[in-house]
Amino acid sequence: MLIDHEGTAPSVHPSAYVAPNATLCGDVRVGPGCRVLFGAVLTAEGGPVELGEDSIVMENAVLRGTRRDPLHVGRQVLVGPTSYLTGCTVEDEVFLATGSRVFNGARIGTRSEVRINGVVHLRTVLPPDSTVPIGWVAVGDPAQVLPPDRHESIWAVQKDLDFPGYVFGLARPGEGQSLMPELTRRFGGSLGRHRGDRPVPPS
Repeated sequence: MLIDHEGTAPSVHPSAYVAPNATLCGDVRVGPGCRVLFGAVLTAEGGPVELGEDSIVMENAVLRGTRRDPLHVGRQVLVGPTSYLTGCTVEDEVFLATGSRVFNGARIGTRSEVRINGVVHLRTVLPPDSTVPIGWVAVGDPAQVLPPDRHESIWAVQKDLDFPGYVFGLARPGEGQSLMPELTRRFGGSLGRHRGDRPVPPS
């Protein structure tokens, strides 16, 4: 399904294939030879989503562009099933395995691999030819690649990357306080812009 969001409809190159139950919303640009498979969602939440030539987005993956960080996928990239990418840059010839997660402001260098359930955290930069092993976490710039049981080491880097401030413009709350009421108010208000979305009629 193609959806017009805030006056911008997705564009799909004639040589690309988009499955009938995939959803493309807003300023989404699917390049030559691309394949977007069943259940995938590509949505421009204030910033575009762009797929480079011959890239593949597999079943139930979610790709989200943001106002601060558009989402750019280079040429000959494979985004595996159930992967989640938001506001990031993925350079050419990258393999993102099933369940991989890549967060806002991250950059993944050419020919890198993020293996099953790997995470590339907020504002993290992976140089070309990097590997994130199964279930591991890449964090920081330059990236440290750490096993998930090294939570304290991950948090030591992640804390300064400031997820609530960078993504939502919110200060991290003090002990015993929650940022969720204000976060959901702001984010919900932003997502409310979809109330005016309209399906694009078949051509």
